Amino acid sequence: MDIKPHLIIIMALLIQSCAMPINEIATPIATPETFSQSGESAHKKHWWLAFNDPQLNQLVDSALSNNFSLLSAYNRLEQAQAVAQKTSADLIPSISAAFTGGQNYSSNQDNSQFILGLNASYEVDLWGRIRANRNASDLDVRVVQENLNTAAISLSAEVAIAWYRLIEQRSQLVLLQQQIKTNEDNVDIVTSRFAGGQATAADVFQQRQTLQARIGDQTTVIATIKTLEYQLAILTGNTPTMLVLPEQNQLPDLPVQPQTGLSSDLIQRRPDLRSAYFRVQAADQRTAAAIADRFPKLSLSANINTAAPNLQSLFNNWIATLAGNLIMPIVDGGRRVAEVERNRAAAAEALNNYATALQQAIQEVEDALIQEQQQEQLIISLAKQHQLSEQATLQIRLRYMYGAMDFLRVLTTQVNQQSLERSQILAKRQLLEYRIQLYRALAGSWELNTLAINKENTDA
Repeated sequence: MDIKPHLIIIMALLIQSCAMPINEIATPIATPETFSQSGESAHKKHWWLAFNDPQLNQLVDSALSNNFSLLSAYNRLEQAQAVAQKTSADLIPSISAAFTGGQNYSSNQDNSQFILGLNASYEVDLWGRIRANRNASDLDVRVVQENLNTAAISLSAEVAIAWYRLIEQRSQLVLLQQQIKTNEDNVDIVTSRFAGGQATAADVFQQRQTLQARIGDQTTVIATIKTLEYQLAILTGNTPTMLVLPEQNQLPDLPVQPQTGLSSDLIQRRPDLRSAYFRVQAADQRTAAAIADRFPKLSLSANINTAAPNLQSLFNNWIATLAGNLIMPIVDGGRRVAEVERNRAAAAEALNNYATALQQAIQEVEDALIQEQQQEQLIISLAKQHQLSEQATLQIRLRYMYGAMDFLRVLTTQVNQQSLERSQILAKRQLLEYRIQLYRALAGSWELNTLAINKENTDA
Protein backbone atom coordinates (compact mmCIF):
# COMPACT_ATOMS: atom_id res chain seq x y z
CA MET A 1 0.00 0.00 0.00
CA ASP A 2 1.44 3.35 -1.05
CA ILE A 3 1.16 6.04 1.59
CA LYS A 4 1.88 9.58 0.49
CA PRO A 5 4.66 11.37 2.40
CA HIS A 6 2.42 14.26 3.35
CA LEU A 7 -0.09 11.85 4.91
CA ILE A 8 2.69 10.40 7.07
CA ILE A 9 3.54 13.85 8.33
CA ILE A 10 -0.11 14.67 9.06
CA MET A 11 -0.45 11.44 11.02
CA ALA A 12 2.66 12.35 13.01
CA LEU A 13 1.06 15.64 13.96
CA LEU A 14 -1.84 13.75 15.45
CA ILE A 15 0.28 11.23 17.37
CA GLN A 16 1.22 13.47 20.25
CA SER A 17 1.41 11.96 23.69
CA CYS A 18 -0.24 13.86 26.49
CA ALA A 19 2.08 15.78 28.78
CA MET A 20 2.59 14.50 32.27
CA PRO A 21 -0.44 15.65 34.31
CA ILE A 22 0.05 18.12 37.13
CA ASN A 23 -0.06 15.82 40.11
CA GLU A 24 -1.63 16.68 43.43
CA ILE A 25 1.00 16.66 46.16
CA ALA A 26 0.15 14.92 49.42
CA THR A 27 1.05 16.70 52.65
CA PRO A 28 4.56 15.40 53.35
CA ILE A 29 4.25 15.57 57.17
CA ALA A 30 1.61 14.77 59.73
CA THR A 31 -0.15 17.88 61.06
CA PRO A 32 -2.48 18.26 64.05
CA GLU A 33 -6.13 18.49 63.11
CA THR A 34 -6.72 21.53 65.31
CA PHE A 35 -4.58 24.06 67.15
CA SER A 36 -4.13 24.16 70.91
CA GLN A 37 -6.35 27.24 71.27
CA SER A 38 -9.11 28.94 69.33
CA GLY A 39 -11.01 32.18 69.77
CA GLU A 40 -14.56 33.19 69.00
CA SER A 41 -14.12 35.90 66.37
CA ALA A 42 -14.61 34.92 62.73
CA HIS A 43 -11.47 34.94 60.61
CA LYS A 44 -11.05 38.08 58.46
CA LYS A 45 -8.94 38.40 55.35
CA HIS A 46 -8.30 42.07 56.10
CA TRP A 47 -7.22 41.22 59.62
CA TRP A 48 -6.18 44.76 60.64
CA LEU A 49 -9.83 45.85 60.62
CA ALA A 50 -10.28 43.91 63.87
CA PHE A 51 -8.42 46.69 65.75
CA ASN A 52 -11.09 49.22 64.71
CA ASP A 53 -8.34 51.80 64.19
CA PRO A 54 -9.07 54.19 61.29
CA GLN A 55 -5.49 55.48 61.21
CA LEU A 56 -4.09 51.95 60.97
CA ASN A 57 -6.54 51.21 58.15
CA GLN A 58 -5.35 54.26 56.27
CA LEU A 59 -1.68 53.37 56.74
CA VAL A 60 -2.15 49.79 55.55
CA ASP A 61 -4.13 50.90 52.50
CA SER A 62 -1.43 53.40 51.64
CA ALA A 63 1.29 50.80 52.03
CA LEU A 64 -0.51 48.25 49.84
CA SER A 65 -0.89 50.89 47.14
CA ASN A 66 2.44 52.69 47.25
CA ASN A 67 5.13 50.56 48.89
CA PHE A 68 7.94 50.21 46.36
CA SER A 69 9.08 46.80 47.57
CA LEU A 70 5.57 45.46 47.03
CA LEU A 71 5.43 47.10 43.61
CA SER A 72 8.73 45.38 42.79
CA ALA A 73 7.12 42.06 43.70
CA TYR A 74 4.31 42.92 41.32
CA ASN A 75 6.88 43.56 38.60
CA ARG A 76 8.34 40.11 39.24
CA LEU A 77 4.89 38.67 38.68
CA GLU A 78 4.69 40.46 35.33
CA GLN A 79 8.06 39.00 34.36
CA ALA A 80 6.94 35.48 35.27
CA GLN A 81 3.78 35.92 33.22
CA ALA A 82 5.83 37.02 30.21
CA VAL A 83 8.13 34.00 30.58
CA ALA A 84 5.10 31.69 30.73
CA GLN A 85 3.68 33.27 27.59
CA LYS A 86 7.02 32.85 25.85
CA THR A 87 7.20 29.17 26.86
CA SER A 88 3.65 28.53 25.63
CA ALA A 89 4.65 29.88 22.21
CA ASP A 90 6.67 26.69 21.63
CA LEU A 91 3.38 24.83 21.12
CA ILE A 92 2.48 27.06 18.16
CA PRO A 93 4.10 26.70 14.71
CA SER A 94 6.66 29.36 13.83
CA ILE A 95 6.00 31.12 10.52
CA SER A 96 8.26 33.68 8.88
CA ALA A 97 8.22 35.47 5.53
CA ALA A 98 10.99 36.95 3.39
CA PHE A 99 10.77 39.19 0.37
CA THR A 100 13.59 40.47 -1.78
CA GLY A 101 13.48 42.31 -5.05
CA GLY A 102 15.47 44.56 -7.26
CA GLN A 103 15.59 45.95 -10.78
CA ASN A 104 18.76 46.28 -12.83
CA TYR A 105 18.56 47.93 -16.27
CA SER A 106 21.06 47.83 -19.07
CA SER A 107 21.00 48.68 -22.74
CA ASN A 108 20.36 45.04 -23.71
CA GLN A 109 18.09 43.53 -21.04
CA ASP A 110 16.10 43.90 -17.85
CA ASN A 111 17.62 41.88 -14.98
CA SER A 112 14.78 42.41 -12.52
CA GLN A 113 14.18 39.64 -9.98
CA PHE A 114 11.59 39.34 -7.16
CA ILE A 115 11.61 36.52 -4.61
CA LEU A 116 8.93 35.73 -2.02
CA GLY A 117 9.25 32.94 0.55
CA LEU A 118 7.22 31.60 3.47
CA ASN A 119 8.81 29.28 6.04
CA ALA A 120 7.01 27.34 8.76
CA SER A 121 8.51 25.08 11.40
CA TYR A 122 6.99 23.07 14.21
CA GLU A 123 8.23 20.54 16.74
CA VAL A 124 5.76 17.74 17.37
CA ASP A 125 5.44 17.32 21.12
CA LEU A 126 5.60 13.53 20.97
CA TRP A 127 6.51 12.93 24.62
CA GLY A 128 4.99 15.97 26.29
CA ARG A 129 8.29 17.79 26.86
CA ILE A 130 7.04 21.14 25.60
CA ARG A 131 3.78 20.90 27.50
CA ALA A 132 5.62 19.94 30.68
CA ASN A 133 7.81 23.04 30.36
CA ARG A 134 4.70 25.12 29.68
CA ASN A 135 3.03 23.71 32.80
CA ALA A 136 6.14 24.44 34.85
CA SER A 137 6.16 28.06 33.66
CA ASP A 138 2.48 28.44 34.50
CA LEU A 139 3.16 27.08 37.96
CA ASP A 140 6.06 29.53 38.30
CA VAL A 141 3.54 32.31 37.75
CA ARG A 142 1.41 30.94 40.57
CA VAL A 143 4.49 30.76 42.80
CA VAL A 144 5.30 34.42 42.17
CA GLN A 145 1.63 35.38 42.64
CA GLU A 146 1.62 33.73 46.06
CA ASN A 147 4.95 35.37 46.89
CA LEU A 148 3.30 38.69 46.11
CA ASN A 149 0.41 37.83 48.43
CA THR A 150 2.88 36.79 51.14
CA ALA A 151 4.71 40.11 50.74
CA ALA A 152 1.41 41.98 51.12
CA ILE A 153 0.60 40.14 54.36
CA SER A 154 4.09 40.78 55.72
CA LEU A 155 3.86 44.45 54.76
CA SER A 156 0.51 44.92 56.50
CA ALA A 157 1.94 43.31 59.64
CA GLU A 158 5.05 45.52 59.51
CA VAL A 159 2.88 48.62 59.26
CA ALA A 160 0.71 47.57 62.21
CA ILE A 161 3.73 46.69 64.37
CA ALA A 162 5.48 49.98 63.56
CA TRP A 163 2.29 51.98 64.19
CA TYR A 164 1.64 50.49 67.63
CA ARG A 165 5.29 50.75 68.59
CA LEU A 166 5.03 54.43 67.72
CA ILE A 167 1.92 54.80 69.87
CA GLU A 168 3.64 52.95 72.72
CA GLN A 169 6.67 55.26 72.55
CA ARG A 170 4.41 58.31 72.52
CA SER A 171 2.63 56.94 75.57
CA GLN A 172 6.02 56.34 77.20
CA LEU A 173 6.95 59.95 76.45
CA VAL A 174 3.81 61.26 78.18
CA LEU A 175 4.54 59.04 81.18
CA LEU A 176 8.20 60.12 81.31
CA GLN A 177 7.17 63.77 81.27
CA GLN A 178 4.95 63.07 84.30
CA GLN A 179 7.73 61.15 86.02
CA ILE A 180 10.22 63.93 85.33
CA LYS A 181 7.80 66.43 86.90
CA THR A 182 7.42 64.14 89.93
CA ASN A 183 11.19 63.75 90.26
CA GLU A 184 11.69 67.52 89.99
CA ASP A 185 9.22 67.97 92.84
CA ASN A 186 11.08 65.33 94.84
CA VAL A 187 14.36 67.13 94.25
CA ASP A 188 12.81 70.31 95.65
CA ILE A 189 11.47 68.44 98.69
CA VAL A 190 14.76 66.70 99.45
CA THR A 191 16.68 69.93 98.92
CA SER A 192 14.39 71.71 101.41
CA ARG A 193 14.83 68.90 103.93
CA PHE A 194 18.58 69.09 103.42
CA ALA A 195 18.49 72.82 104.12
CA GLY A 196 16.61 72.06 107.33
CA GLY A 197 19.05 69.40 108.35
CA GLN A 198 16.53 66.57 107.82
CA ALA A 199 18.29 65.02 104.80
CA THR A 200 21.85 64.44 103.72
CA ALA A 201 23.71 65.69 100.66
CA ALA A 202 23.77 62.13 99.42
CA ASP A 203 19.96 62.11 99.44
CA VAL A 204 19.93 65.20 97.22
CA PHE A 205 22.49 63.76 94.80
CA GLN A 206 20.63 60.46 94.53
CA GLN A 207 17.32 62.16 93.78
CA ARG A 208 18.96 64.38 91.18
CA GLN A 209 20.57 61.30 89.59
CA THR A 210 17.14 59.67 89.36
CA LEU A 211 15.80 62.82 87.69
CA GLN A 212 18.62 62.81 85.14
CA ALA A 213 18.02 59.12 84.41
CA ARG A 214 14.42 59.87 83.46
CA ILE A 215 15.57 62.82 81.31
CA GLY A 216 18.00 60.47 79.57
CA ASP A 217 15.17 57.98 78.97
CA GLN A 218 13.13 60.80 77.46
CA THR A 219 15.82 61.62 74.88
CA THR A 220 15.98 57.95 73.83
CA VAL A 221 12.20 57.76 73.46
CA ILE A 222 12.09 60.93 71.35
CA ALA A 223 14.71 59.47 68.99
CA THR A 224 12.76 56.20 68.76
CA ILE A 225 9.56 58.09 67.94
CA LYS A 226 11.26 59.81 65.02
CA THR A 227 12.76 56.61 63.63
CA LEU A 228 9.36 54.87 63.81
CA GLU A 229 7.73 57.80 62.00
CA TYR A 230 10.38 57.54 59.29
CA GLN A 231 9.87 53.78 59.08
CA LEU A 232 6.13 54.24 58.55
CA ALA A 233 6.87 56.82 55.87
CA ILE A 234 9.03 54.33 53.94
CA LEU A 235 6.52 51.51 54.38
CA THR A 236 3.74 53.67 52.94
CA GLY A 237 5.81 54.80 49.96
CA ASN A 238 6.69 58.24 51.32
CA THR A 239 9.98 59.97 51.98
CA PRO A 240 11.01 60.37 55.66
CA THR A 241 9.74 63.63 57.18
CA MET A 242 7.08 63.81 54.45
CA LEU A 243 4.45 61.75 56.31
CA VAL A 244 2.32 63.56 58.89
CA LEU A 245 0.77 61.29 61.54
CA PRO A 246 -1.88 62.21 64.13
CA GLU A 247 -0.73 62.56 67.74
CA GLN A 248 -2.30 59.33 68.94
CA ASN A 249 -0.75 58.05 72.18
CA GLN A 250 -3.24 55.52 73.53
CA LEU A 251 -2.93 51.84 72.62
CA PRO A 252 -6.20 50.12 71.64
CA ASP A 253 -7.74 47.25 73.57
CA LEU A 254 -6.98 43.74 72.37
CA PRO A 255 -9.68 42.47 69.96
CA VAL A 256 -11.46 39.18 70.57
CA GLN A 257 -9.20 36.27 69.67
CA PRO A 258 -9.90 34.89 66.18
CA GLN A 259 -10.89 31.33 65.39
CA THR A 260 -7.80 29.35 64.47
CA GLY A 261 -9.77 26.66 62.63
CA LEU A 262 -8.32 23.46 61.24
CA SER A 263 -4.70 23.06 60.19
CA SER A 264 -5.93 21.88 56.77
CA ASP A 265 -7.68 25.24 56.34
CA LEU A 266 -4.42 27.01 57.16
CA ILE A 267 -2.57 24.98 54.52
CA GLN A 268 -5.10 25.96 51.90
CA ARG A 269 -5.21 29.61 53.00
CA ARG A 270 -1.63 30.72 53.59
CA PRO A 271 0.02 32.03 50.40
CA ASP A 272 3.55 31.03 51.43
CA LEU A 273 2.39 27.42 51.81
CA ARG A 274 0.64 27.54 48.44
CA SER A 275 3.82 28.96 46.93
CA ALA A 276 5.87 26.07 48.32
CA TYR A 277 3.26 23.63 47.03
CA PHE A 278 3.38 25.05 43.49
CA ARG A 279 7.17 24.90 43.56
CA VAL A 280 6.94 21.16 44.12
CA GLN A 281 4.54 20.78 41.21
CA ALA A 282 6.74 22.92 38.93
CA ALA A 283 9.81 20.86 39.82
CA ASP A 284 7.82 17.68 39.07
CA GLN A 285 6.93 19.02 35.62
CA ARG A 286 10.53 19.96 34.87
CA THR A 287 11.59 16.44 35.80
CA ALA A 288 9.07 15.09 33.30
CA ALA A 289 10.42 17.48 30.65
CA ALA A 290 13.99 16.34 31.32
CA ILE A 291 12.95 12.69 30.93
CA ALA A 292 11.13 13.44 27.66
CA ASP A 293 14.22 15.22 26.37
CA ARG A 294 15.99 11.86 26.22
CA PHE A 295 13.62 10.60 23.53
CA PRO A 296 13.61 11.39 19.77
CA LYS A 297 12.34 14.76 18.58
CA LEU A 298 10.26 15.19 15.45
CA SER A 299 10.39 18.55 13.69
CA LEU A 300 8.30 19.52 10.67
CA SER A 301 9.04 22.28 8.22
CA ALA A 302 7.25 23.76 5.22
CA ASN A 303 8.61 26.19 2.64
CA ILE A 304 6.90 28.02 -0.19
CA ASN A 305 9.11 30.00 -2.54
CA THR A 306 8.38 31.89 -5.70
CA ALA A 307 10.52 33.99 -8.00
CA ALA A 308 9.65 36.12 -11.01
CA PRO A 309 11.09 39.01 -13.05
CA ASN A 310 8.14 41.22 -12.12
CA LEU A 311 5.55 41.54 -9.41
CA GLN A 312 2.64 40.66 -11.69
CA SER A 313 3.91 37.14 -12.35
CA LEU A 314 5.28 36.58 -8.85
CA PHE A 315 2.59 34.07 -7.91
CA ASN A 316 2.57 32.20 -11.23
CA ASN A 317 5.64 30.14 -10.45
CA TRP A 318 6.02 28.70 -6.94
CA ILE A 319 7.56 25.71 -5.27
CA ALA A 320 6.35 24.13 -2.00
CA THR A 321 8.42 21.87 0.21
CA LEU A 322 7.13 19.83 3.14
CA ALA A 323 9.68 17.92 5.25
CA GLY A 324 10.06 16.08 8.52
CA ASN A 325 13.17 15.77 10.68
CA LEU A 326 13.61 13.09 13.34
CA ILE A 327 16.48 13.68 15.80
CA MET A 328 17.44 10.97 18.24
CA PRO A 329 20.19 11.46 20.81
CA ILE A 330 22.74 8.65 20.73
CA VAL A 331 25.84 9.84 22.57
CA ASP A 332 25.80 12.99 24.70
CA GLY A 333 28.24 12.08 27.43
CA GLY A 334 25.42 11.50 29.93
CA ARG A 335 24.26 15.12 29.82
CA ARG A 336 20.55 14.30 29.55
CA VAL A 337 20.71 11.63 32.24
CA ALA A 338 22.48 14.08 34.54
CA GLU A 339 19.81 16.68 33.82
CA VAL A 340 17.10 14.21 34.81
CA GLU A 341 18.88 13.48 38.08
CA ARG A 342 19.37 17.16 38.76
CA ASN A 343 15.66 17.83 38.29
CA ARG A 344 14.75 14.90 40.50
CA ALA A 345 16.99 16.27 43.23
CA ALA A 346 15.44 19.73 42.76
CA ALA A 347 11.97 18.20 43.09
CA ALA A 348 13.02 16.42 46.29
CA GLU A 349 14.43 19.69 47.64
CA ALA A 350 11.17 21.50 46.83
CA LEU A 351 9.20 18.81 48.65
CA ASN A 352 11.44 19.09 51.73
CA ASN A 353 11.12 22.88 51.64
CA TYR A 354 7.34 22.45 51.52
CA ALA A 355 7.49 20.21 54.59
CA THR A 356 9.64 22.80 56.39
CA ALA A 357 7.19 25.57 55.48
CA LEU A 358 4.31 23.52 56.90
CA GLN A 359 6.18 22.96 60.16
CA GLN A 360 7.04 26.64 60.46
CA ALA A 361 3.46 27.68 59.75
CA ILE A 362 2.08 25.45 62.51
CA GLN A 363 4.81 26.68 64.86
CA GLU A 364 4.07 30.34 64.12
CA VAL A 365 0.42 29.89 65.06
CA GLU A 366 1.21 27.97 68.24
CA ASP A 367 3.99 30.41 69.22
CA ALA A 368 1.66 33.38 68.87
CA LEU A 369 -1.08 31.63 70.86
CA ILE A 370 1.11 30.71 73.82
CA GLN A 371 2.91 34.07 73.82
CA GLU A 372 -0.38 35.96 73.86
CA GLN A 373 -1.74 33.74 76.63
CA GLN A 374 1.31 34.22 78.84
CA GLN A 375 1.54 37.93 78.05
CA GLU A 376 -1.98 38.42 79.37
CA GLN A 377 -0.88 36.76 82.62
CA LEU A 378 2.17 39.05 82.73
CA ILE A 379 -0.05 42.13 82.37
CA ILE A 380 -2.20 40.95 85.28
CA SER A 381 0.92 40.40 87.36
CA LEU A 382 2.32 43.84 86.49
CA ALA A 383 -0.97 45.46 87.51
CA LYS A 384 -0.82 43.72 90.88
CA GLN A 385 2.84 44.64 91.30
CA HIS A 386 2.05 48.28 90.55
CA GLN A 387 -0.77 48.34 93.08
CA LEU A 388 1.45 46.87 95.77
CA SER A 389 4.26 49.27 94.83
CA GLU A 390 1.96 52.27 95.27
CA GLN A 391 0.96 51.04 98.73
CA ALA A 392 4.58 50.39 99.68
CA THR A 393 5.72 53.78 98.37
CA LEU A 394 3.08 55.55 100.44
CA GLN A 395 4.04 53.74 103.64
CA ILE A 396 7.79 54.10 103.14
CA ARG A 397 7.49 57.80 102.29
CA LEU A 398 5.45 58.43 105.47
CA ARG A 399 8.01 56.63 107.61
CA TYR A 400 10.80 58.60 105.94
CA MET A 401 9.04 61.88 106.67
CA TYR A 402 8.98 60.92 110.35
CA GLY A 403 12.63 59.94 110.23
CA ALA A 404 12.01 56.22 110.69
CA MET A 405 13.24 55.14 107.25
CA ASP A 406 16.42 55.67 105.25
CA PHE A 407 16.06 57.74 102.08
CA LEU A 408 17.56 54.95 99.99
CA ARG A 409 14.46 52.85 100.65
CA VAL A 410 12.27 55.73 99.44
CA LEU A 411 14.34 56.16 96.31
CA THR A 412 14.42 52.44 95.54
CA THR A 413 10.65 52.15 95.87
CA GLN A 414 10.12 55.23 93.72
CA VAL A 415 12.37 53.96 90.92
CA ASN A 416 10.69 50.55 91.04
CA GLN A 417 7.23 52.09 90.76
CA GLN A 418 8.19 54.25 87.80
CA SER A 419 9.77 51.25 86.09
CA LEU A 420 6.57 49.25 86.61
CA GLU A 421 4.52 52.05 85.04
CA ARG A 422 6.69 51.91 81.93
CA SER A 423 6.67 48.12 81.88
CA GLN A 424 2.86 48.11 81.84
CA ILE A 425 2.77 50.18 78.67
CA LEU A 426 5.44 48.02 77.06
CA ALA A 427 3.60 44.82 78.02
CA LYS A 428 0.35 46.03 76.48
CA ARG A 429 2.11 46.87 73.23
CA GLN A 430 3.82 43.49 73.23
CA LEU A 431 0.44 41.83 73.68
CA LEU A 432 -0.88 43.65 70.60
CA GLU A 433 2.23 42.57 68.71
CA TYR A 434 1.66 38.92 69.58
CA ARG A 435 -1.90 39.29 68.28
CA ILE A 436 -0.58 40.80 65.05
CA GLN A 437 1.76 37.82 64.72
CA LEU A 438 -1.23 35.50 65.20
CA TYR A 439 -3.22 37.34 62.53
CA ARG A 440 -0.21 37.14 60.23
CA ALA A 441 0.22 33.41 60.88
CA LEU A 442 -3.45 32.76 60.11
CA ALA A 443 -3.80 35.23 57.25
CA GLY A 444 -4.90 34.39 53.75
CA SER A 445 -4.52 36.46 50.62
CA TRP A 446 -6.87 39.05 49.16
CA GLU A 447 -7.24 40.81 45.83
CA LEU A 448 -4.52 43.41 45.35
CA ASN A 449 -6.46 45.65 43.00
CA THR A 450 -4.70 48.74 44.29
CA LEU A 451 -1.43 47.52 42.79
CA ALA A 452 -2.89 47.43 39.30
CA ILE A 453 -4.45 50.87 39.77
CA ASN A 454 -1.13 52.29 40.95
CA LYS A 455 0.68 50.76 38.00
CA GLU A 456 -1.78 52.27 35.53
CA ASN A 457 -1.31 55.68 37.09
CA THR A 458 2.48 55.28 36.94
CA ASP A 459 2.40 54.26 33.28
CA ALA A 460 0.17 57.20 32.45
